[in-house]
Order: sequence, then C-alpha cells, then structure tokens
Amino acid sequence: MTPANLKTLQEHLLNALTPAPTETRRLFHGRGRCWPGLEQITVDWLQGVLLVTLFKPVSDEVLDALRAMLLDLSNSEAWQTSQGHSLLVQLRYLPESPSEWLLGEPQDHWDICEHGLSYRLDLGKKQNSGLFLDMRLGRQWVQQQSAGKRVLNLFAYTCGFSVAALAGGAQQVINLDMAKAALARGRDNHRLNHHDLSKVSFLGHDLFNSWGKLRKSGPYDLIIIDPPSFQRGSFVLSKDYPKVLRRLPELLSENGTVLACSNDPEIGPEYLINAMNEQAPQLKFIERLENPPEFPDSNPDSALKALVFRRGRSS
Repeated sequence: MTPANLKTLQEHLLNALTPAPTETRRLFHGRGRCWPGLEQITVDWLQGVLLVTLFKPVSDEVLDALRAMLLDLSNSEAWQTSQGHSLLVQLRYLPESPSEWLLGEPQDHWDICEHGLSYRLDLGKKQNSGLFLDMRLGRQWVQQQSAGKRVLNLFAYTCGFSVAALAGGAQQVINLDMAKAALARGRDNHRLNHHDLSKVSFLGHDLFNSWGKLRKSGPYDLIIIDPPSFQRGSFVLSKDYPKVLRRLPELLSENGTVLACSNDPEIGPEYLINAMNEQAPQLKFIERLENPPEFPDSNPDSALKALVFRRGRSS
C-alpha cells in the first residue's frame, strides 16, 4: 500500500460519503481485487462508525499513513455532513484481531439498520462484527420468500436470515449453530425488531449430531445453508458440504426451496451445483442471487455464491 493507493482510497471514501448511506453499507471492497495495492482493505459504514479492516500486515509507516488519511477524512465536509463520529481500525491479521479507535468513544455494541431491520454488532472485541454485509441481498430475498413458511436456518450465526424471515411473515424459524453466544445475539436481534419469539427456536447443537431432531421438527419449506468455509474441528466446506446436501430431501417439504451459500473464493458456483446434483438430484438449480453492487469482484466466481434450488413435484 503506497501513498498513491491511500489517495485513491481517500477519494473513494469521499465520494461514497457524499451523501452517506442512510443504512449500513460497505463503502470500499478492496478484497474484490479491483483496485491494485488495496486488495487487503475494506471499509464499512456503520451509520456513524467507519470500520476499516486490514487483512494482511503492512509496515508501521503505512499504518501511520492510513491513520493520518482517516483523520484527515474526518475533517472533510463529506464527513461532517455524514454525521460520522467514530473511526475504528481493525487488524485482522493479528491474533484476536485487535481494533483501535482513532476517533470517538469506544463502543462494545452498536445497533445498525439494513432494509429497515435492526441488528446489533460487536465492535472492537471480536473478529467479526455479527453481520456479513455481502449477504445483504440474500437476506432481502429470504424476507421476500418467507410468508407463511417454515424455515430452517443452518449455521445460523447471529440469525440474520431468521430476522429477515420473521419480518417476511415466516410461520416458524429454527436456527441451528454450535456457537451458543452467537445464537444469544440472534435473540437480541429478534428483540430489536419486536418479533414474536414463540415463532423462533435456537438450537446450539452440532449439525451432524442433530439430523433426528431436525427431522422431527420438519418438514421445512425453506432451508438456508450458509456455512463457514473452514471451522477447525467442526466444518470443512469441501468435505462436509456434501454431507449436508445429502440430507436435504428428508428435511424439505414438497416443492420446498433451498438457499445454499459459499463464501470460499477458491470454490466456484459449479461446485455447489454439481454437488447438489450428486447428493440430492431431486433439487434443481434455479438461479444465483446477485451480490450487492458495493462488492465488486474481478472474478465473479470468487465472490459470494448464494444459489437457489427447488424441489419439483415429480420428486
């Protein structure tokens, strides 16, 4: 990252803040490899908080130059009119992903809005804040598809899909994730949106030991699968995803729908399409959802994959 690169970043942020988005959005997505020299930096607008994340080490000189550029940005007219008040820099390449507040009072939690729905984020304490912004259109799609449906949300994390499903009129949502703390935040997210928690279940279980329990609660009209690419000791996408797909026919209702996702840049959409055809041929590929325009990628196959499959009447 050079002074010229930082100038490019500053100009991009000034443009993105003129005017500032009214809801949470990514302002700069260097990881899409569209801006040489800025491949390992992202910038998110969290409605007053600007979160800058570095994914690979840089020199102390470059880090100081980045800090100076951000503080200079905070003196701009665009920043002043944006109602921005905090600058947070996260170093994802270091153990525990430490964060530094360059401007503003440290906040452990911060509530944001996306498509009119509220979510609570963790700032400065954890590697991930609690909502993956590249799945914005996926959550919107789930909201549009959920009216009157029973929804199963696998690898639920903080239940963003569940919040969208309830907002869309889902009859029932079951969230499953091994991380009970993430599910607890999911409850917070539902409460923020004044949802009826009697329509939501939170299962803090290992998926591969829970098939019987899930079958008893089924069948489901919509199943969402959004796993990590790699989670030590629990999930390896290339090895374990097919095991999940194989179980879908016994969980899915007649004419049910599956949203199967992958954020692994090394695995293209054909992997999921072929794996579904092999493991659950009753489910046919329908479409790949678009990614938000604020997440450009020089290779679309490396970007987030959110694929829709549907079970036909003949199955």
